[in-house]
Amino acid sequence: MGIQDAESQAQSAKIRPIDSKGRGDDDAASSFKNVQVGRDNLSIALPPHDTYEGKHRWDPTAEWTPQEERQVVLKTDIWLLSWLCVMFFGLQLDRGNLSNALADKFLDNLNMTGDHLNNGQTIQLLGFLAAEFPVQFLTKRYGFRRVLPIMMFSWGVVSFAQAWITDINGFYITRAFIGLCEGGFIPGTILYATYFYTSKELSVRLAVFWSTLNVARVISALLAAGILKMRGTGGHPGWSWLFLIEGLLTVVLAIISFLYLPASPTNTTGPLFRKPWYTERQEVIVINRILRDDPSKGMTALKEPMTWADVKNTWSDRSTWGIYFIGLVAYIPASPVQGYLTLTLNRIGFTTFDSNMLTIPSAALQIITMLALAYSSDFFNERTFHCVFGELWIMPLLIALITLPDGGREWSRFSLITLISGYPYFHPIVSSWLSENTFDIKKRAIAAATYNVIVQVGSLISSQIYRNYDKPYYHQSNKVLVAICALSLVAFFVQRHVLVSMNKKKEEQWNQMTEEEKSHYQNDINARSEDGNKRLDFRFAI
Repeated sequence: MGIQDAESQAQSAKIRPIDSKGRGDDDAASSFKNVQVGRDNLSIALPPHDTYEGKHRWDPTAEWTPQEERQVVLKTDIWLLSWLCVMFFGLQLDRGNLSNALADKFLDNLNMTGDHLNNGQTIQLLGFLAAEFPVQFLTKRYGFRRVLPIMMFSWGVVSFAQAWITDINGFYITRAFIGLCEGGFIPGTILYATYFYTSKELSVRLAVFWSTLNVARVISALLAAGILKMRGTGGHPGWSWLFLIEGLLTVVLAIISFLYLPASPTNTTGPLFRKPWYTERQEVIVINRILRDDPSKGMTALKEPMTWADVKNTWSDRSTWGIYFIGLVAYIPASPVQGYLTLTLNRIGFTTFDSNMLTIPSAALQIITMLALAYSSDFFNERTFHCVFGELWIMPLLIALITLPDGGREWSRFSLITLISGYPYFHPIVSSWLSENTFDIKKRAIAAATYNVIVQVGSLISSQIYRNYDKPYYHQSNKVLVAICALSLVAFFVQRHVLVSMNKKKEEQWNQMTEEEKSHYQNDINARSEDGNKRLDFRFAI
């Protein structure tokens, strides 16, 4: 919600004392005027629950200047966002080093083929999927500041243990444990960030998260270029040193994270911070700007446990089904091309060093395109067509890759692969879109986990598309990717149509109510807690 909206609400709230339902003791008719719809117009009618960690800073009459708000957001970016990016860096470092290891005869040393590699990635994804929901329950029970660093420490240990694998079985076992340790980390981190940022700020911040993954790809490539030259040192191959060094780095980052992360916006002290991040004045701004944007964040405590009834309620919400299907298919078209980038470059004649260095342009390109797309999405407050743009970027490039003749033309092939791998990744926009359209925090956590599980199922599918019989140019496989790309475009337009229709039906029913009925309806806190985004005054973002 903008500052002007917040100020207008604050002015109206200062006219009279606020009762338990957020209404004054003036003539009742005055509360029936100017009843507005939309999540960001409900904060006066929805005071935070007593268990909410920031309740003592809630003040519906609070006012602040745009400059004060910018200072608070900047401080949050510096202290929280920057470190979450460091943690994401550790995640990608251990997820992506396998791709770098492939350029150092990893498959040959373990007597493996590309199909074995696909099987290992599938096993990792299955472990990832198995951990998603348990992790969301754990974060809501024990808090983000504990669960996230412990997960990071665990996958770091498994990652450096890969240095000692000698056969296919060891590869499969370590892949399984890495998946189990990493599963749930991304949706947990996203939910954690929502307690510090408004919905309109989230897309860009999530894009920064995923940009960190691309920065990690660049740094990982640079590290790999040097570390892989250690082949023979201590009698070990270069990829062994790669897993060891990068895994130990992740362990160190995990220990620092355990000491660094705050419990909540109003509890930022810890072993590394004896003084709070924010002044009392800034805490008031942090809490009230968040609750005015999304009052549902104050309806539960950060550590309030979830139940299976919450899961059932989330899964029965048909407004999210289209997003889940998008998560299944939308990222498949570019994934095999990205995953096989170094191996493909190596097979078409580039050296190990060159193959790793040539991954940098695609990573740098995706940072630029992803941030630009996310910023545009937030600026225009639009989701569907921005995601469609990202999908349309891929399709003609895949078609060009299919039609490119075999043999030679290495730089043409490299250019196409780089452009596909550097496409404007719209995953942050879709994640933010899902968060906007789920009102209840517990529902948001479960929906995020469900979405991420389905995205990983899509990754599992994508890991099986490039097959040995089709290498090194994968013409048949790329035709499959084009078909899936077309399916994804259809899915986006169908989801948009569904949400527009649902908003229209709500609007029709809402307009049939009197102003008095609307006011009483908005102030029914118990019903709102139960119905969430099904309420007539809630509008879905499209």
